[in-house]
Amino acid sequence: MGKKEFVEIKFENSKCELFIRPELCKGCEVCIEFCPVKALSLEKKKLIVTADNMEKCIACGMCELRCPDFAIYIQKKK
Repeated sequence: MGKKEFVEIKFENSKCELFIRPELCKGCEVCIEFCPVKALSLEKKKLIVTADNMEKCIACGMCELRCPDFAIYIQKKK
């Protein structure tokens, strides 16, 4: 069996790139609760997380650390 490729939604600011995998996101809002700057929100129609306030993101990684389904990750810029 081959490795499954996930669709990723990319958000970006000057500090990082944030990726959300909609197929894995169940809309539990754990990442939203742990985001210290409130950069994330829930897209109600699709029940997936979105980074509507990406300009606020400080690339702390709390969303990635707390997501129980590995649906979100961050790549810091150098």
